[in-house]
Amino acid sequence: MNVDPQLLDVVALLEDLPEHRLVRGQVGTVVELLDKAYEVEFCDDDGKTYAEVALEADQLLVLH
Repeated sequence: MNVDPQLLDVVALLEDLPEHRLVRGQVGTVVELLDKAYEVEFCDDDGKTYAEVALEADQLLVLH
């Protein structure tokens, strides 16, 4: 059972997104809830954002 992401959830990407230079398994944080989508921020180890992308629930896995 897949859980819908909530604000500030940590999520993993379930597919490659080469247009954003993201690959399956990369971890990000939900920073905004959109209409039928989620704005997810991906940061490096220093906390610098390298991608912020609107994604659908089926592209994400909520991590616990």
